[in-house]
Amino acid sequence: MRLRRRGASRWGALVCLFVVGIAAVQPAAAQSVNKRLIDSLNYQLAYVALPLTLFVEIILVYAVFKFRNNDDPLPTAEDPPLEITWTIATAIILLFVGVAAFTVLTNPYITPTQPTGGAGTGGARMGLADAANSTDSVTVRGLAYQWGWQFSYPGTNVTTRDELVLPANTDIYVRMTSADVIHSLFVPQLGVKQDVFPKRTTVIHTRVFEPGTYRGYCAEFCGSGHARMRTEVRVLPKDEYRQWLRNSTAENGSAR
Repeated sequence: MRLRRRGASRWGALVCLFVVGIAAVQPAAAQSVNKRLIDSLNYQLAYVALPLTLFVEIILVYAVFKFRNNDDPLPTAEDPPLEITWTIATAIILLFVGVAAFTVLTNPYITPTQPTGGAGTGGARMGLADAANSTDSVTVRGLAYQWGWQFSYPGTNVTTRDELVLPANTDIYVRMTSADVIHSLFVPQLGVKQDVFPKRTTVIHTRVFEPGTYRGYCAEFCGSGHARMRTEVRVLPKDEYRQWLRNSTAENGSAR
């Protein structure tokens, strides 16, 4: 009897530590709005799924050991109140999961639309000074091809290959199309992933908090060079981005 009590106490302590550990874990600071939204949803679902999984497993283990030597099992007794309670609890959990996922999926950063005003759409009609000094949003046009990436900055003569340069803490729209087959731009650290199609424009909408260099990949098999189709996403503070844009424009102008 004492051994059983000690075993039960140990299992109870482990369960408590497990639950407390889950509750204490906090997501690391996200580098972008997109990553923050995705991480938040993942943790919300984990807080629901892990305790439920633990609860079911405990019941399963208990039933296996409790009734392992039962040679004359009785049929399960009907218990309508318990069945109703269980059904309602399940419905509430599923409703929570559905609402949480729907809220994230309909967010304009996760499911972006074309920019309808401001610097995001006016880049092609703006001069360098306006484009560089705009703080509303920045639009970059991307072209995927076998096997690389090309990015151009409307309102300037700047084009980069396999490097996407963006300002930090600014709404970014990357409008992309493909020159040949289906590609997909995936930047894991920024929570960004968008398929790119021929003869069609798709949009990435993001806002990056932390300046730095992030690795981007093609996440859609696109031929023999797929594995080496990579790009760097370089995020600069706003002032440094404006200066980079001016310097790149001046270099391209002098080269002509």
